Amino acid sequence: MKAKFFIALSFFSCFIYSQKKEGDHIVRKKILITKTATSPKIDGILDDAEWQNVPVATNFIERTPNNGKPQEDSIKTEVRILYDDTGVYFGAQMYDPTPKKIAKELTERDAINNDDFFGVALNGYNDKQQSLEFVVTAAGVQFDAKLTTDGEDDTWNSIWYSAAKINDKGWAVEMKIPYSELRFPKSSIQEWGMNMFRRIQRIKASYDWNFVDNQKNSYTLFDGVLQGMENINPPTRLSFTPYISTYINSFDGKTTSSFNGGMDVKYGINDAFTFDMTLIPDFGQANFDNSILNLSPFEQQFSEQRTFFTEGTELFSKGGMFYSRRVGGEPSRYPTVSENEEVVEYPAKVKLFNAFKISGRTKKGLGIGFFNGVTQKMEATILNHETGEIRKEVVEPWTNYNVLVFDQRFNGNSSVSLVNTNVMRDGNFRDANSTGLLWDLTNKKNIYKTYGSLKGSWVRDGETKFGTRAEAGIDKIAGKNRFSLNGNATTKDWDINDLGFSTKTNFANYNAWYGYRILQPTEKFNNIYLNFNVNYFHRIEPFLYSNLIFNNNNSFTDKSFRTYGGGIESTPFGQNDIYEPRTFGRHLKIPAYFDTWIWFESDSRKKLQYNFTIDYYAFNETGRNQVLTEFGIRYRFSDKFNVSWNFNPDFSNNETGFAGKNDTDIFIGRRQRNTYENALTSKYTFNEKMSLALTFRHYFSDVTYKQFYTLNQDGSLTDTNNFNKNLNGTYNAWNVDLRFSWWFAPGSQLTLLYRNATSNYLETSRLNVKNNYDVLFNEPMVNNFSLKLTYFLDYNRIKSWTKKKGT
Repeated sequence: MKAKFFIALSFFSCFIYSQKKEGDHIVRKKILITKTATSPKIDGILDDAEWQNVPVATNFIERTPNNGKPQEDSIKTEVRILYDDTGVYFGAQMYDPTPKKIAKELTERDAINNDDFFGVALNGYNDKQQSLEFVVTAAGVQFDAKLTTDGEDDTWNSIWYSAAKINDKGWAVEMKIPYSELRFPKSSIQEWGMNMFRRIQRIKASYDWNFVDNQKNSYTLFDGVLQGMENINPPTRLSFTPYISTYINSFDGKTTSSFNGGMDVKYGINDAFTFDMTLIPDFGQANFDNSILNLSPFEQQFSEQRTFFTEGTELFSKGGMFYSRRVGGEPSRYPTVSENEEVVEYPAKVKLFNAFKISGRTKKGLGIGFFNGVTQKMEATILNHETGEIRKEVVEPWTNYNVLVFDQRFNGNSSVSLVNTNVMRDGNFRDANSTGLLWDLTNKKNIYKTYGSLKGSWVRDGETKFGTRAEAGIDKIAGKNRFSLNGNATTKDWDINDLGFSTKTNFANYNAWYGYRILQPTEKFNNIYLNFNVNYFHRIEPFLYSNLIFNNNNSFTDKSFRTYGGGIESTPFGQNDIYEPRTFGRHLKIPAYFDTWIWFESDSRKKLQYNFTIDYYAFNETGRNQVLTEFGIRYRFSDKFNVSWNFNPDFSNNETGFAGKNDTDIFIGRRQRNTYENALTSKYTFNEKMSLALTFRHYFSDVTYKQFYTLNQDGSLTDTNNFNKNLNGTYNAWNVDLRFSWWFAPGSQLTLLYRNATSNYLETSRLNVKNNYDVLFNEPMVNNFSLKLTYFLDYNRIKSWTKKKGT
């Protein structure tokens, strides 16, 4: 049955892909760039002689909310473009009749809040598939990103120059983008894809130089054309970012200190490919993880906080097979100890020795990415209480991780990808490999797309285990009415957790989705999104119905730019949970539920912004329900200072979950769980290069078990007196970060960080607030001070310094 489904789906995919529609021709504006012998001063003042007598790009067109409406003369945008032997220059004047009302909130680099902004998207290969974005806010803050048909990757960072100034006409921007930061083919005559865009925050309107049709789902399809650049000789793309850092740590009455040094290297192999390497990396200032009390059958997934692993990773994220936290994560083994032995020291993390990545895309659309990382051998210390002997045991050997990706784009918005990940550990430790073939095919009119994947995983740990995962789907991605039909299947031995992240296995899922959206504002709403979903799940081996879910989501934005919505969800036949028993072939019956939620977010342009979500599950079982809530407030005291607070209390009453097992029985507990999470963020931004941020989080969750059962073969429960363990517990996590950042030069940063953290787990529950805090603050706390200095060195600048000294 499963095989027939995928064959039918693939056949229908090919049929949809072959259909054609007339019309929909995309008009591309063109502008001729002017070469200059001298460069304008980048100060945000457009009075340089170089800007005179230069063709003007104007007549911007509204993208949102009134798609296709010409920009009014009172708020028109005029852009002039120059180039020389070192880079491309943009001078933009954004007209505004009320300059005092221009939104210009100061933020850290790569953050845009309550801001007007101007940006450029440049595609050196002119293939409508890959652009580099350079954005400047009215406060002068830079934002950059890679833009592909898959979306925007804002982890990419570049070295470029800009300035913004409010003037009597509105505000102006000057930008210089060096060729070393761009990608384009070697050719005597260049023709680039380009679009330029502007945001006016107080009316929440977005405009583009080349019209962008919001019926389609890809911005890159709507590039205009930049012409006229000739005989560009790109400089050597080579840079070094050395760092030094120092740490002072205090914990449980002991103080330690350390001093570190290392370097990142970036080299442009050719016009398309870049080599990045980190030597002796230091990730000590990465943000803390939001840990929780995890009672599920699966590990908690954390977001990547380390800069090297977040920048320029769009190729490596293909297919969801690379989870970078595995590199330098927890050791893969725990020591084997005898009755008289105890593990007295166990490394929490594996040390990363070095890592590099090579990535880029050719002018024919072939993207290639290769990542390699090496981690050091880690040992645990074991004490024999009887003899006093101390021994070491390897818990993670020297290990090599690599990822290889080929991604071929074609026909404007389609791609086929091959992804391979591999982990090789020294000695008799576990090795792993996985491979995936992915396809994403969109028709020429960008209305329908078909997609799918075939993946395999191999794990060798004494014996070899092979698993597979497959997916296929059809989507209508344009117009008011959209739909999706898709299915996927995962075998029981699918396992990519050595370098990827996978949880649920041995299941198949079939999904149908319909969405409706308005594409132009109505009398009362700027936009409306309505979605309807149905999901069917079953276990593959042995076959077992698992779940049927009906879902409806609705979202509205009114004329006052308040966004709100809600929805409903139901599982009319209940669920057979095949994972909670933690035993292959067993399942736990979960009663049917009806879930409803509402949410609201106020106008973000105002100084006070607030939001809330209330989500209520009513189960078809007496006394069983769940309430999930989120409350948030943000107040902007000025363009420099803002504070936000989020409070998320969750309550789960009479839920059932795994408690333990022995040789014959699986035990399930009925429990009450209460969770409270508080998070406070405060930022003071001195200017576009210097900021101070305070981040606080306290997470508290307690669980109280009321009754225990034996799990029957049919998934039902029987009362038991054979299980009497105390599983009641309370988990606290407390984190405070106070961070000062100063971008004192392009690509160069000084960061001073104070960190205070503690956590505990108590084998009791139902503590009142005072007692809980008293116990928590009696725990040893980590107090950490760190200072890190990074400095960007460009090879071409170093060469020019050398030449000057020589003369």
